[in-house]
Amino acid sequence: MLLQPVWSFLLGHSSLLRSPFFPVFFSLSVYLIFCLPFLLLDLLSCRWNLVRRYKLQSQSSVSWASVRNCLALTLYNHLIFIFPLTVLNWYLRPVLLPLEAPPLPHLLAQVLVCLLLFDFQSFIWHLAHHKVPWLYRTFHKLHHTYKSTSALTAEYSGAWETLSLGLFAAANPLLLGCHPLTEMVFFIVNIWLSVEDHCGYDLPWATHHLIPFGLYGGSRHHDLHHLKSKYNYAPYFTHWDRLAGTLYMED
Repeated sequence: MLLQPVWSFLLGHSSLLRSPFFPVFFSLSVYLIFCLPFLLLDLLSCRWNLVRRYKLQSQSSVSWASVRNCLALTLYNHLIFIFPLTVLNWYLRPVLLPLEAPPLPHLLAQVLVCLLLFDFQSFIWHLAHHKVPWLYRTFHKLHHTYKSTSALTAEYSGAWETLSLGLFAAANPLLLGCHPLTEMVFFIVNIWLSVEDHCGYDLPWATHHLIPFGLYGGSRHHDLHHLKSKYNYAPYFTHWDRLAGTLYMED
């Protein structure tokens, strides 16, 4: 099996995988690692037009104050809200680590289904929190503090938004009965797509350029949402916004 060496290596660190600290350490580390290349681009874009030409809002720049604010809120949410819940989950639901890895096609299919489910759930959540003024003011307005997106704004949100969207992401692999390796791959892909959505760049190798027929919105799609908040509510794919009449794309 193609994935067995990878899974066997991870099983060699089973004590870490079973630790109540692992989920927070894993999600926070993956998130910051994925943000790092875009932060480097933000630094370079101040000096090089070659980099700035790929910025979605070419006149915008990322300040150190915004970086500090985003990092502080991300750390706060992880330590104060996410960590206690992961400890509770660890206590109530012991981690089971099977000896065999999942087949690669099975893993890929389940990751795709998890992404599609998350995309639908987030679309409904996002639409409701824009259409109901009280929900927007109370819970979602904070995420729209920055009209110009940058990688670290992906998790610039309050506790309710962080926990509810995190619940969708955590529940979908459980509903599908995913292997722990599949669950980890889904989390990695989901975090990457979220960071890429908010990165503020339209890079030639970005996901929305790799998926044909306009099926995937990506950073251009989500940056337009932050500029024109009445459109583009789905985080990744475009079909729900097409069906709802809320899709907005610039040529």
